[in-house]
Amino acid sequence: MTNNSSNKVKIMTVAALLSALGIAIPMFAPKIIIEPASFTLASHVAIFIAMFISPLVAITVALISSIGFFIAAFPLVVVLRALTHLIFATLGAFILKKNNNILLSPKTSVPFAIFISLIHAIAEVTVVSLYYFGTGAAMSPYYIFVLVGVGAFIHSLIDFSIAGFVWVPLQYVLTIPANAKVRRSATN
Repeated sequence: MTNNSSNKVKIMTVAALLSALGIAIPMFAPKIIIEPASFTLASHVAIFIAMFISPLVAITVALISSIGFFIAAFPLVVVLRALTHLIFATLGAFILKKNNNILLSPKTSVPFAIFISLIHAIAEVTVVSLYYFGTGAAMSPYYIFVLVGVGAFIHSLIDFSIAGFVWVPLQYVLTIPANAKVRRSATN
């Protein structure tokens, strides 16, 4: 098998594993649901790691991980929120593809994490607003903007940090091309 074919198989395998994590986490991880908000421990980590690899892996994992929220019988509005992860994951992956050194320094990685988390929160607030507007159901702006918006922003920052922490050692075992570089220890 050529090196290019070997890399494609490895990338597909990693995407499948991240997708499986993206399905399993909503099913089994600790969660708090205050509809329309929900907070599931580490639910974005697989998506962020996929974003670090490539746009195609990010899109695949974001789409498939939303299935996990459906299978876990979350309310429809929460499943739709999960589907919006496609937006921040795709945007972030393309940014990292063009600027693969962003994660090397807190000076660039922190603004990137804030930007991606803001996009994440705006997308979720938008889908929740449209969902309740479309169904004619009344929903307090507090729930939409504070629980969903601020909650998604903070949750996204936490999961981005976890993903970055996991990504550093993961690069030692994943021998695939990836968009995002992170600083390794000085001994390597």
